[in-house]
Amino acid sequence: MKKLIQNSKTGVLSIENIAAPICKKDGILVSTSYSLISTGTEKTSVSTAKASLINKAKKRPDLVKKVLKNVKDIGLKETLKIVKNRLDAPMELGYSCSGEVIEVGENVKTFSVGDKVACAGGGYASHSEINYIPKNLAVKIPKDVSLKEACYGTAGAIAMQGVRRADVSVGETIAVIGLGLIGQLTAQILKSSGCRVIGIDISRFPIKKVMESSIDMAINIK
Repeated sequence: MKKLIQNSKTGVLSIENIAAPICKKDGILVSTSYSLISTGTEKTSVSTAKASLINKAKKRPDLVKKVLKNVKDIGLKETLKIVKNRLDAPMELGYSCSGEVIEVGENVKTFSVGDKVACAGGGYASHSEINYIPKNLAVKIPKDVSLKEACYGTAGAIAMQGVRRADVSVGETIAVIGLGLIGQLTAQILKSSGCRVIGIDISRFPIKKVMESSIDMAINIK
């Protein structure tokens, strides 16, 4: 099967022919129909991988902290081995897809071969012809939703989780800072929930798009 792979050291993308995954007992195998390209998350991943080691460190200070902690805990030599292995390992891209179930694990009772499903999860719902998906990271697609629409399911779930965590109420005024894909969906969910929504971004294009969804106000802060 074909799978999109990124070289973690150089950032080079390639489509490789690799063996199909095995269906484990607590998941399903899905033949991918559509996979979502995240222009935010994946663009950042590609640009970070192409950067020099110094620029990689600047872009990911959280990982620098982990490296320094490892140096303290296990020593410089062992830490360098870990970093080298991480950079040499190919990286999967993608975290949201849709497709058809082609095999079901022995412990899975909620899915059957032939079911149309939306799938989530980095390292699972990747840009690959066939994906192994744990049963808690897949959901059946309603009959009135297309496979193409369903591949956005993870992005919608992320936006919905943000709204739920914010614990907003009808009539409140909410500002959405950053109007990328998740911000756009968040703004629409908030508006549909009866909130007054203000969108904020540094670019004109997402502001124009979010205004088309009838939010109350958009501000370009650049």
